[in-house]
Amino acid sequence: MFECKRCGFCCKGKSTISLSKEEIIRISNFLNLSESEFLKKYTIKKEPFRIEMKVKNDFCIFFDKKERACKIHPVKPDKCKEWPLIPAIFKDKTNFEIIKKSCKGLKKIKWEELNFIKNLHK
Repeated sequence: MFECKRCGFCCKGKSTISLSKEEIIRISNFLNLSESEFLKKYTIKKEPFRIEMKVKNDFCIFFDKKERACKIHPVKPDKCKEWPLIPAIFKDKTNFEIIKKSCKGLKKIKWEELNFIKNLHK
């Protein structure tokens, strides 16, 4: 069964995921900030309709390197909650193998075990 190893790889990169309006509201409420304060302090506008969380030292601004955890875990964006069990890894073995190389939680899981894992996470 999949268990996150808190390696931080999923939070690392030059950009993060797009935030929906609902996620912006949820996170700003969690942080006790107005939407505009949250947007100014923690996000960056990448395109006219793409807002994502800022990156600090090559990690999402909400990744706590010391604790190896998300600072907004209870309200983190849906795509973050989904990772690494994204639909693409259940559809294609190549996708699974690519993601498996970077996710310590998937290291001991075999392609043949994915349907069982998928059913557990429904």
